[in-house]
Parts: sequence; structure tokens; C-alpha cells
Amino acid sequence: MDFELSDDQRSFRETARRFAEQEFGPHAADWDETGHFPVEQIRHAGETGFCGVYTPEALGGLGLSRLDATIIFEEMARIDPSTAAYITIHNMATWMVANWAQSDLAETLVPQLASGEKLASYCLTEPGAGSDAASLRTRAERDGDVYRLTGSKAFISGAGSTDWLVVMTRTSDDGARGITTFAVPADTPGISYGKKETKMGWNSQPTRTISFDNAEVPAANRLGEEGGGFKIAMKGLDGGRINIATCSVGAAQGAVDAAQRYMKERRQFGRTLAEFQGLQFKLADMVTELVAARQMVRLAASKLDGGHPGATTFCAMAKRLATDLGFSICNDALQLHGGYGYIREYPLERLLRDVRVHQILEGTNEIMRVIIARNLLDQDSTESLS
Repeated sequence: MDFELSDDQRSFRETARRFAEQEFGPHAADWDETGHFPVEQIRHAGETGFCGVYTPEALGGLGLSRLDATIIFEEMARIDPSTAAYITIHNMATWMVANWAQSDLAETLVPQLASGEKLASYCLTEPGAGSDAASLRTRAERDGDVYRLTGSKAFISGAGSTDWLVVMTRTSDDGARGITTFAVPADTPGISYGKKETKMGWNSQPTRTISFDNAEVPAANRLGEEGGGFKIAMKGLDGGRINIATCSVGAAQGAVDAAQRYMKERRQFGRTLAEFQGLQFKLADMVTELVAARQMVRLAASKLDGGHPGATTFCAMAKRLATDLGFSICNDALQLHGGYGYIREYPLERLLRDVRVHQILEGTNEIMRVIIARNLLDQDSTESLS
């Protein structure tokens, strides 16, 4: 078992770090303040390959592993968790189109998504279907060579500013087996967007509801088979949980970096904060938890890459641990800054606000515990988690 990064992975990390520092660093606070969606910088990420990290090379992506992706996304989130999180969502949508679209659509659309020329939103959650994704009600009725979509989606990242929507719909009343996925142009007649939500964090990406009123979608835009959408969604969520956990790790690293700098600079009672043993202990605990979260995320990514039978459980554990610890570390870093941590001149309050939602989305951490416990109790032993 080798915990060291390969030369290629170190190169990915350095490239992502430079990119984030140059493209996100000077603007992240302003984007948060104004609610600006940085389409230009996201397209630059696509030019670097970061909009199709685990999309196949044959369709314009980098063709990297999920483990490689965690290394890249962590560096982005260290500077700007909000923008990094949108890029991970776009990557998930791109991967879904690449893997399940019919060949003509895939060959046309995926290179545009992987390059950042076109941006995508992922549409699963509904006003009445959050944790219980199988209860979604947005319907797609077949009419010859088209489907007509009716219903609504909620909390959709990028909605109103992206070019394509990957939409989970109901094509029959057969529970989870009645769900079907479509790639839908965002400007399709019959689609309308709600107001831009005012949020606690994630302010560099717009969040809106989406309504479908007999929006006509070609049958050729269906992803996978009719009724196969729930499996696509669940496979997407495994990776999505790793992605959001990675964003928490990145934000926590950014908070630790800020705390280290501040403790060396700030003086009280004639000494720097770094000289107080109590604060040294706090920093030591923060870094220990950060490393534990990072290794849990990388373990889950490795299990997903390897097709391990317990991969879903590992992804749920990583999401639960990393998002809880990530928030705690950012909060502790803010505390170490005292009153300065609470003002916007420093990045701590932005990091804290951005990571709070990570404990909710891609399945709440309470749902993660349900998944872990159910999968564990379905086994005769813990061997499948070794």
C-alpha cells in the first residue's frame, strides 16, 4: 500500500494549485460578495482540462481516475470552494453524458462540455424529493420521437447560466425503476427558471428552481435505457460524494494555511500566537483531522476506481467524515483568528460559509450514516470494508 503521490499526480497538483491561485485567488472574495458566476474562469479551467477530468480522452477529457480528480479539486477548493464545487458538478454531468448518451450526441456534446465551451447543470433534487431521490415526480411522457417534460427541480447549481441540463425524470410509476435521464438544452421552449436564491455561501454559483412545462426533448437525448436513470443517479452520487468531500478537504487546507500564517504574525502578551502551547495543540488537532479526512477521501476514490464491492459505503463514509471535519477545521481556524476571522478582509468566514452546505448536499450526513449502517448490517462481517 503506497500513500505517496506519483510524479504525474504531483504535476496535476501543481498545475491545479497555480491555476487556482492565478484564476480564483484575486477574485474569490469579490465573486462571493457580488454573486458573480465566473464563466470566463470556468472556461479557462476547461482549456486546462479541468472540466472533463475523468471524462474519456476519446471524447476530449483527460481520462484520469477519481483519485487523480481529488488531487485536482482539492487545490481548487483550497482557494475557492464555491467555484470548485460547481466545476465538480459540471464534471459529473459531463461524465454522465459521456458514459450514457447515444453515440451521435456524445461525440458532439461531450467535447464541448469537457473543454468548458458549454456548461452543464445536474437536475435531481425536487421541492418534494431531496433525500428520497426515488420519489421524484418530474415526468417525461413519450410522444413519438420526443419526450415531453413536466415538473420542477430545486436547488440546481448553475441554473439559468448553463447551456445543458442533465435531468432525472419519471417515465413510469414503477418506483426507482421508473426513472429516466435526459440531456436537455437549457434554452428549450417550456423551460423557465426561478429567482436566484440568496444563500449563506456558494455565492459564486447561481442556484435556482427549474420548471418544465411540456418541454420537448428528442428521444435521442435520452441517457441510457428508459427506466435506467436511478442507477445512473446512484453511480453519479458515489463520485459526487467524493467530489464534495474533496472540496471540504481543500477548504480545510486553505483554513489551516491561513491559521498558520496568522499565528506566526499575530502578537499578544509580548509573544506570537504560535508560541502559546494551547494554540499549538489546537493547530495540531486541526492538521491531524485534515490528514485523516484527506486519506479517507483518497481511500474511497481508490475503491471507486477499482470497482470495489463496498465502494458506495466508502464514498458515504468519506463524505460524512470529510464534510464534518472540514467544517470543524474551518470553524477552529476562524476561532484562532479571533475577531479578525469574523470580518471579510480575511478568508475564514467565506470558507466557513461555503463548506456548511457540504454536510447537506449529495445526501445529508444523516443519510450517509443510514447508507453505512445498512450496508454494514447487510454483511456477515466487516471484511467487505477492508
